[in-house]
Amino acid sequence: MMSEFIRKDGRKYDELRPIKIEAGVLERADGSAYLEFGGNKILVAVYGPRESYIRRLLKPNTGVIRCRYNMAPFSVDDRKRPGPDRRSSEISKITADALRPALMLENYPRSMIDVYIEVIEAEGGTRCAGITAASVALVDAGIPMKDIVVGCAAGKVDDEVVLDLSEYEDKEGQADIPIAIMPRTGEITLLQSDGDLTEEEFQKAIDLAMEGCLKVSELQKEALMKKYSTEQ
Repeated sequence: MMSEFIRKDGRKYDELRPIKIEAGVLERADGSAYLEFGGNKILVAVYGPRESYIRRLLKPNTGVIRCRYNMAPFSVDDRKRPGPDRRSSEISKITADALRPALMLENYPRSMIDVYIEVIEAEGGTRCAGITAASVALVDAGIPMKDIVVGCAAGKVDDEVVLDLSEYEDKEGQADIPIAIMPRTGEITLLQSDGDLTEEEFQKAIDLAMEGCLKVSELQKEALMKKYSTEQ
């Protein structure tokens, strides 16, 4: 039965890895956050909104969000070559796309918001973890938002649909579906799918990922409340 399926790391099919979120960890950034999601360790800094001097990026009626996702050379077992690559460029773009619907960029014409996501240690699911941490950092920067975007993934491992794939499950599993949502409305701002799933399995994965997002969303809010209740 589904409820008896235990994964190689001892989790149930619908169990998240341990999560820790802190807001406002960097003094020199406008906003920041630190997140541990299983073995992932991610630091995010936000700058802006500020006037952009890059003319080709200026938009007269709205602001612009730019994201840079970067994995440190020491974040994986085999040293990664420093600098951007195709994967980091793709994740940078989809992260900006996932966060943009929650931002009230129309309030900041001709301005730019920069989000820097540094993956210090990686253990599967870094794009969802990065989006989750980035959203906390944007709130910490005082940027008006319609909602706090949160990311989580589900997938298929050993013929079972499971929540929050580890690095092993990401590599050895049969499917991976990372999503990001705005929890208040349930609007999906990111949906990717890799692997083979039946229609029923796909719906199960989406439902599980949504449930995971809602659980992580509570931790985002707790981290922000902890920081700002301490400062009062």
